[in-house]
Amino acid sequence: MKELEIGAELENMEMARSYVTEQLEEAGFGPKQIMEVELAVEEIFCNIANYAYKPEKGDVLIRCEVTETDKCRITIEFIDKGTPYNPLERKDPDLTLGPEEREIGGLGIFLSKALTDSMSYRYEDGKNILVITKEKAEV
Repeated sequence: MKELEIGAELENMEMARSYVTEQLEEAGFGPKQIMEVELAVEEIFCNIANYAYKPEKGDVLIRCEVTETDKCRITIEFIDKGTPYNPLERKDPDLTLGPEEREIGGLGIFLSKALTDSMSYRYEDGKNILVITKEKAEV
């Protein structure tokens, strides 16, 4: 499992995205799937940077593991020691409502869930652990 630990600050988002993209490219994921995972990574990283430690600062550990049992799959873990928060408990936004009528927030996690194959959360040993997975598409 490869790891990257960086400050949970918006200026480090490109570093986080590039790190994950490198793992996806090495595993042979195609451009469409890479773009989908990159977008999910950006949304999740932004949430951690904007909300996990406020007003303090802290780090986020990003772990990537590629497994090739029945299918090639990447698992990406985002680990922070910020305020406990399970984004999966938030109700999905009602997209039938107009932007003015909708509750603010929640679109990033909703989008991330839609772009990945699975998303899970747990709080363990004082850490938020958000995990996403994506299977490589058959060529």
